[in-house]
Amino acid sequence: KQELEMNNEHVKGAADKAKGAVKDAIGKATGNDKMRVEGQYDKVKGEAHKVAGDVKDAFKKATE
Repeated sequence: KQELEMNNEHVKGAADKAKGAVKDAIGKATGNDKMRVEGQYDKVKGEAHKVAGDVKDAFKKATE
């Protein structure tokens, strides 16, 4: 179960980054600044999840 949770952070990160990229692109294409900002926020949030997953992975490896 512990490994599933760590991988879950990476999955959340990838999903948020993808969602953010779509929102950012739509916002740019339509001139919708609010949508662009939301997209950029989602991409940053996705990167944070990825980093959290990386930290958890590193911790697990260090304690094995």
